[in-house]
Amino acid sequence: MLHKRNKTLWGRGLTAAVLAMTLTLAGCGGSEPEGEEAQKELKKVKVVLDWTPNTNHTGLYVARDNGFFEKQGLDVEIIQPGQDGADAMVASGDAEFGVSYQESITMARIAGVPIVSVAAVIQHNTSGFASPKEKGIDSPKKFEGQRYGGWGAPVEESVIDALMQADGGDVSKVDIMSIGDSDFFAAVERDIDFAWIYYAWTGVEAELRGEELNMVYLTDYSDKLDYYTPVLVTNEERIKSDPELVKAFVAGAAEGYRFTIDNPEDAAEVLIKAEPDLNAELVRASQKWLSPKYQDDAPRWGEQKLSVWENYAGWMLEQGLLEGELEAEKAFTNEFLPQ
Repeated sequence: MLHKRNKTLWGRGLTAAVLAMTLTLAGCGGSEPEGEEAQKELKKVKVVLDWTPNTNHTGLYVARDNGFFEKQGLDVEIIQPGQDGADAMVASGDAEFGVSYQESITMARIAGVPIVSVAAVIQHNTSGFASPKEKGIDSPKKFEGQRYGGWGAPVEESVIDALMQADGGDVSKVDIMSIGDSDFFAAVERDIDFAWIYYAWTGVEAELRGEELNMVYLTDYSDKLDYYTPVLVTNEERIKSDPELVKAFVAGAAEGYRFTIDNPEDAAEVLIKAEPDLNAELVRASQKWLSPKYQDDAPRWGEQKLSVWENYAGWMLEQGLLEGELEAEKAFTNEFLPQ
Protein backbone atom coordinates (compact mmCIF):
# COMPACT_ATOMS: atom_id res chain seq x y z
CA MET A 1 0.00 0.00 0.00
CA LEU A 2 1.06 3.62 -0.36
CA HIS A 3 2.16 5.42 2.78
CA LYS A 4 4.15 2.41 4.05
CA ARG A 5 5.60 3.39 7.35
CA ASN A 6 9.28 2.47 7.41
CA LYS A 7 8.28 -1.04 8.50
CA THR A 8 11.47 -2.57 7.26
CA LEU A 9 13.49 -0.52 9.72
CA TRP A 10 11.38 -0.43 12.86
CA GLY A 11 8.97 -3.36 12.40
CA ARG A 12 11.85 -5.81 12.22
CA GLY A 13 14.04 -4.16 14.84
CA LEU A 14 16.72 -1.50 14.65
CA THR A 15 20.00 -2.58 13.17
CA ALA A 16 23.26 -2.13 15.00
CA ALA A 17 24.27 0.36 12.35
CA VAL A 18 21.39 2.67 13.20
CA LEU A 19 22.04 2.39 16.92
CA ALA A 20 25.67 3.33 16.33
CA MET A 21 24.86 6.48 14.38
CA THR A 22 26.20 9.70 15.86
CA LEU A 23 23.70 12.53 15.93
CA THR A 24 25.56 15.30 14.12
CA LEU A 25 24.21 18.44 12.62
CA ALA A 26 24.65 18.92 8.89
CA GLY A 27 25.81 22.13 7.30
CA CYS A 28 28.37 23.22 9.85
CA GLY A 29 31.68 24.83 9.03
CA GLY A 30 32.76 27.78 6.90
CA SER A 31 32.66 31.47 7.69
CA GLU A 32 29.35 33.24 8.22
CA PRO A 33 28.32 35.99 5.78
CA GLU A 34 27.89 39.45 7.21
CA GLY A 35 25.65 42.46 6.68
CA GLU A 36 22.98 42.40 3.96
CA GLU A 37 24.33 39.14 2.54
CA ALA A 38 23.68 37.41 5.88
CA GLN A 39 20.14 38.76 5.97
CA LYS A 40 19.33 37.52 2.49
CA GLU A 41 20.95 34.09 2.67
CA LEU A 42 18.57 31.20 3.23
CA LYS A 43 19.42 28.25 5.46
CA LYS A 44 19.46 25.05 3.40
CA VAL A 45 17.39 22.30 5.01
CA LYS A 46 16.38 18.79 3.95
CA VAL A 47 13.09 17.12 4.86
CA VAL A 48 12.83 13.43 3.99
CA LEU A 49 9.48 11.86 3.18
CA ASP A 50 8.33 8.53 4.57
CA TRP A 51 7.24 7.21 1.18
CA THR A 52 6.44 8.44 -2.30
CA PRO A 53 4.81 11.90 -2.44
CA ASN A 54 1.10 11.99 -1.62
CA THR A 55 -1.47 14.20 0.07
CA ASN A 56 -0.06 13.53 3.54
CA HIS A 57 2.80 15.72 2.33
CA THR A 58 0.90 18.51 0.55
CA GLY A 59 1.51 21.08 3.28
CA LEU A 60 5.26 20.68 2.91
CA TYR A 61 5.10 21.26 -0.85
CA VAL A 62 2.83 24.27 -0.34
CA ALA A 63 5.19 25.70 2.26
CA ARG A 64 8.11 25.28 -0.13
CA ASP A 65 6.49 26.45 -3.36
CA ASN A 66 4.31 29.24 -1.93
CA GLY A 67 7.25 30.82 -0.11
CA PHE A 68 6.24 30.02 3.46
CA PHE A 69 9.56 28.33 4.25
CA GLU A 70 11.44 31.13 2.53
CA LYS A 71 9.63 33.64 4.72
CA GLN A 72 11.12 31.78 7.68
CA GLY A 73 14.62 32.06 6.18
CA LEU A 74 14.75 28.49 4.90
CA ASP A 75 15.58 26.89 1.56
CA VAL A 76 13.89 23.51 1.99
CA GLU A 77 14.62 20.48 -0.19
CA ILE A 78 12.06 17.66 -0.09
CA ILE A 79 13.74 14.30 -0.65
CA GLN A 80 12.82 10.61 -0.86
CA PRO A 81 13.90 8.22 1.90
CA GLY A 82 17.01 6.14 1.49
CA GLN A 83 17.21 2.40 2.02
CA ASP A 84 17.24 2.73 5.83
CA GLY A 85 14.17 4.96 5.91
CA ALA A 86 13.38 8.49 7.02
CA ASP A 87 13.88 7.94 10.75
CA ALA A 88 17.45 6.75 10.31
CA MET A 89 18.29 9.72 8.08
CA VAL A 90 16.92 12.15 10.66
CA ALA A 91 18.62 10.35 13.54
CA SER A 92 21.99 10.49 11.80
CA GLY A 93 21.65 14.12 10.66
CA ASP A 94 21.52 13.22 6.94
CA ALA A 95 18.24 15.16 6.91
CA GLU A 96 17.27 17.84 9.39
CA PHE A 97 13.58 16.85 9.39
CA GLY A 98 11.43 13.98 8.24
CA VAL A 99 7.98 12.44 8.03
CA SER A 100 7.47 9.58 10.48
CA TYR A 101 4.84 7.84 12.63
CA GLN A 102 4.09 7.53 16.32
CA GLU A 103 4.67 3.78 16.33
CA SER A 104 8.04 4.18 14.59
CA ILE A 105 9.20 6.90 16.97
CA THR A 106 8.07 4.84 19.96
CA MET A 107 10.13 1.84 18.84
CA ALA A 108 13.09 4.05 18.00
CA ARG A 109 13.20 5.73 21.39
CA ILE A 110 12.91 2.42 23.24
CA ALA A 111 15.93 1.32 21.20
CA GLY A 112 17.87 4.41 22.25
CA VAL A 113 17.48 6.56 19.13
CA PRO A 114 16.40 10.04 20.34
CA ILE A 115 14.15 11.30 17.55
CA VAL A 116 11.27 13.61 18.45
CA SER A 117 7.90 14.39 16.90
CA VAL A 118 7.42 18.15 16.49
CA ALA A 119 3.96 18.19 14.84
CA ALA A 120 1.11 15.83 14.03
CA VAL A 121 0.35 16.01 10.31
CA ILE A 122 -3.08 14.39 10.78
CA GLN A 123 -4.92 14.60 14.08
CA HIS A 124 -6.57 11.15 14.08
CA ASN A 125 -5.67 7.76 12.64
CA THR A 126 -7.42 7.42 9.26
CA SER A 127 -6.17 3.91 8.50
CA GLY A 128 -8.13 0.68 8.48
CA PHE A 129 -8.58 -2.74 6.94
CA ALA A 130 -10.09 -2.65 3.48
CA SER A 131 -11.66 -5.33 1.32
CA PRO A 132 -13.85 -5.43 -1.79
CA LYS A 133 -17.48 -5.03 -0.74
CA GLU A 134 -18.53 -8.29 -2.41
CA LYS A 135 -16.34 -10.25 0.03
CA GLY A 136 -18.63 -9.20 2.89
CA ILE A 137 -15.82 -8.50 5.38
CA ASP A 138 -17.53 -5.67 7.22
CA SER A 139 -16.40 -6.40 10.80
CA PRO A 140 -13.27 -7.76 12.52
CA LYS A 141 -14.94 -11.08 13.37
CA LYS A 142 -15.37 -11.67 9.65
CA PHE A 143 -11.60 -11.65 9.23
CA GLU A 144 -11.84 -15.30 10.27
CA GLY A 145 -11.13 -17.63 7.36
CA GLN A 146 -9.78 -14.77 5.23
CA ARG A 147 -6.34 -14.00 3.79
CA TYR A 148 -4.64 -10.83 5.05
CA GLY A 149 -1.84 -9.30 3.00
CA GLY A 150 0.68 -7.08 4.76
CA TRP A 151 4.36 -6.20 4.96
CA GLY A 152 5.45 -8.74 7.59
CA ALA A 153 5.68 -6.58 10.74
CA PRO A 154 4.70 -8.00 14.18
CA VAL A 155 2.41 -5.02 14.85
CA GLU A 156 0.04 -6.15 12.10
CA GLU A 157 -1.06 -9.35 13.78
CA SER A 158 -1.32 -7.52 17.11
CA VAL A 159 -3.63 -4.88 15.65
CA ILE A 160 -5.76 -7.48 13.87
CA ASP A 161 -5.96 -9.48 17.10
CA ALA A 162 -7.01 -6.42 19.13
CA LEU A 163 -9.83 -5.59 16.73
CA MET A 164 -10.98 -9.21 16.51
CA GLN A 165 -11.03 -9.65 20.27
CA ALA A 166 -13.24 -6.56 20.55
CA ASP A 167 -15.62 -8.18 18.06
CA GLY A 168 -15.49 -11.76 19.38
CA GLY A 169 -13.14 -13.06 16.70
CA ASP A 170 -10.09 -15.34 16.74
CA VAL A 171 -6.92 -14.12 15.00
CA SER A 172 -5.58 -17.68 14.72
CA LYS A 173 -8.22 -18.25 12.05
CA VAL A 174 -6.74 -15.55 9.79
CA ASP A 175 -4.22 -16.48 7.10
CA ILE A 176 -1.61 -13.72 7.46
CA MET A 177 0.89 -13.35 4.63
CA SER A 178 3.41 -10.78 3.44
CA ILE A 179 2.81 -9.19 0.05
CA GLY A 180 5.42 -6.41 0.27
CA ASP A 181 4.66 -3.42 -1.92
CA SER A 182 2.05 -5.14 -4.08
CA ASP A 183 -0.74 -2.97 -5.48
CA PHE A 184 -3.83 -3.29 -3.28
CA PHE A 185 -6.28 -3.66 -6.15
CA ALA A 186 -4.25 -6.33 -7.91
CA ALA A 187 -3.61 -8.18 -4.64
CA VAL A 188 -7.28 -8.45 -3.61
CA GLU A 189 -8.17 -9.78 -7.04
CA ARG A 190 -5.43 -12.39 -7.05
CA ASP A 191 -3.88 -13.26 -3.68
CA ILE A 192 -5.64 -11.84 -0.60
CA ASP A 193 -9.00 -10.81 0.85
CA PHE A 194 -8.14 -7.69 2.86
CA ALA A 195 -5.26 -5.30 3.61
CA TRP A 196 -4.36 -2.32 5.81
CA ILE A 197 -4.73 0.98 3.94
CA TYR A 198 -5.04 4.72 4.40
CA TYR A 199 -8.45 5.70 3.09
CA ALA A 200 -7.23 9.14 2.01
CA TRP A 201 -5.27 7.55 -0.82
CA THR A 202 -6.23 3.93 -1.59
CA GLY A 203 -9.82 4.34 -0.42
CA VAL A 204 -10.31 7.47 -2.50
CA GLU A 205 -8.69 5.71 -5.45
CA ALA A 206 -11.25 2.93 -5.08
CA GLU A 207 -14.04 5.51 -5.26
CA LEU A 208 -12.58 6.92 -8.48
CA ARG A 209 -12.33 3.41 -9.92
CA GLY A 210 -15.94 2.67 -9.00
CA GLU A 211 -14.86 -0.20 -6.73
CA GLU A 212 -16.80 -0.32 -3.44
CA LEU A 213 -14.86 -1.20 -0.30
CA ASN A 214 -15.73 -2.31 3.20
CA MET A 215 -13.59 -0.40 5.69
CA VAL A 216 -12.88 -1.54 9.23
CA TYR A 217 -11.25 1.49 10.87
CA LEU A 218 -8.92 0.95 13.82
CA THR A 219 -10.45 3.83 15.77
CA ASP A 220 -13.92 2.24 15.65
CA TYR A 221 -12.72 -0.60 17.88
CA SER A 222 -9.97 0.82 20.11
CA ASP A 223 -9.23 4.31 21.41
CA LYS A 224 -5.64 3.22 22.02
CA LEU A 225 -5.15 2.77 18.28
CA ASP A 226 -6.01 6.39 17.55
CA TYR A 227 -2.34 7.35 17.31
CA TYR A 228 -0.60 10.06 15.27
CA THR A 229 0.21 8.92 11.77
CA PRO A 230 2.07 10.66 10.21
CA VAL A 231 4.09 13.26 12.13
CA LEU A 232 7.01 15.59 11.45
CA VAL A 233 10.21 14.60 13.21
CA THR A 234 13.69 15.87 14.07
CA ASN A 235 16.36 14.72 16.53
CA GLU A 236 17.08 15.82 20.09
CA GLU A 237 20.52 17.20 19.25
CA ARG A 238 19.05 19.61 16.71
CA ILE A 239 16.44 20.78 19.19
CA LYS A 240 19.17 21.49 21.74
CA SER A 241 21.69 23.08 19.39
CA ASP A 242 19.44 24.99 16.98
CA PRO A 243 15.94 25.51 18.38
CA GLU A 244 15.43 28.55 16.13
CA LEU A 245 15.83 26.34 13.06
CA VAL A 246 13.25 23.90 14.38
CA LYS A 247 10.89 26.77 15.18
CA ALA A 248 11.30 28.22 11.69
CA PHE A 249 10.69 24.88 9.97
CA VAL A 250 7.59 24.07 12.02
CA ALA A 251 6.23 27.60 11.46
CA GLY A 252 6.63 27.25 7.70
CA ALA A 253 5.09 23.78 7.67
CA ALA A 254 2.19 24.97 9.83
CA GLU A 255 1.42 27.77 7.38
CA GLY A 256 1.59 25.27 4.53
CA TYR A 257 -0.87 22.91 6.16
CA ARG A 258 -3.20 25.73 7.22
CA PHE A 259 -3.27 26.89 3.59
CA THR A 260 -4.04 23.32 2.52
CA ILE A 261 -6.87 23.07 5.05
CA ASP A 262 -8.43 26.30 3.78
CA ASN A 263 -7.64 25.86 0.07
CA PRO A 264 -7.65 22.15 -0.82
CA GLU A 265 -8.14 22.74 -4.55
CA ASP A 266 -5.23 25.19 -4.83
CA ALA A 267 -3.03 23.02 -2.61
CA ALA A 268 -3.71 19.97 -4.76
CA GLU A 269 -2.51 21.86 -7.82
CA VAL A 270 0.74 22.71 -6.03
CA LEU A 271 1.40 19.01 -5.39
CA ILE A 272 0.43 18.05 -8.95
CA LYS A 273 2.78 20.65 -10.42
CA ALA A 274 5.62 19.59 -8.12
CA GLU A 275 5.13 15.85 -8.72
CA PRO A 276 3.69 15.51 -12.25
CA ASP A 277 3.95 11.70 -12.23
CA LEU A 278 1.13 11.51 -9.68
CA ASN A 279 -2.44 10.79 -10.79
CA ALA A 280 -3.85 14.33 -10.85
CA GLU A 281 -7.46 13.21 -10.47
CA LEU A 282 -6.53 11.14 -7.41
CA VAL A 283 -4.55 14.00 -5.86
CA ARG A 284 -7.51 16.39 -6.21
CA ALA A 285 -10.03 13.91 -4.78
CA SER A 286 -7.71 12.79 -2.00
CA GLN A 287 -6.95 16.38 -1.00
CA LYS A 288 -10.63 17.21 -0.77
CA TRP A 289 -11.17 14.20 1.53
CA LEU A 290 -8.08 14.75 3.68
CA SER A 291 -7.87 18.52 4.18
CA PRO A 292 -10.52 18.68 6.96
CA LYS A 293 -8.71 15.91 8.82
CA TYR A 294 -5.31 17.58 9.23
CA GLN A 295 -6.42 19.67 12.22
CA ASP A 296 -9.84 18.13 12.85
CA ASP A 297 -10.84 18.80 16.48
CA ALA A 298 -7.43 20.06 17.71
CA PRO A 299 -7.10 23.70 18.81
CA ARG A 300 -4.37 24.20 16.17
CA TRP A 301 -2.72 22.20 13.41
CA GLY A 302 0.07 19.93 14.63
CA GLU A 303 -0.82 19.81 18.32
CA GLN A 304 -0.22 16.49 20.10
CA LYS A 305 -1.54 15.09 23.38
CA LEU A 306 0.50 13.25 26.00
CA SER A 307 -2.43 10.86 26.55
CA VAL A 308 -2.30 9.70 22.91
CA TRP A 309 1.41 8.88 23.21
CA GLU A 310 0.93 7.14 26.57
CA ASN A 311 -2.10 5.12 25.46
CA TYR A 312 -0.51 3.75 22.30
CA ALA A 313 2.83 2.99 23.98
CA GLY A 314 0.95 1.21 26.75
CA TRP A 315 -0.93 -0.85 24.19
CA MET A 316 2.30 -1.74 22.37
CA LEU A 317 3.88 -2.82 25.67
CA GLU A 318 0.85 -4.99 26.49
CA GLN A 319 1.18 -6.65 23.08
CA GLY A 320 4.84 -7.47 23.65
CA LEU A 321 5.95 -5.10 20.87
CA LEU A 322 8.23 -3.04 23.13
CA GLU A 323 11.12 -4.07 25.35
CA GLY A 324 10.55 -1.29 27.85
CA GLU A 325 8.33 1.62 28.81
CA LEU A 326 8.32 4.80 26.76
CA GLU A 327 9.07 8.16 28.38
CA ALA A 328 6.22 9.64 26.38
CA GLU A 329 6.83 13.25 27.37
CA LYS A 330 10.23 13.09 25.64
CA ALA A 331 8.93 11.56 22.40
CA PHE A 332 7.08 14.67 21.22
CA THR A 333 6.85 18.40 21.77
CA ASN A 334 4.37 21.19 21.00
CA GLU A 335 6.99 23.80 21.87
CA PHE A 336 7.68 24.88 18.29
CA LEU A 337 4.10 25.17 17.01
CA PRO A 338 2.92 28.72 16.24
CA GLN A 339 0.45 30.06 18.77
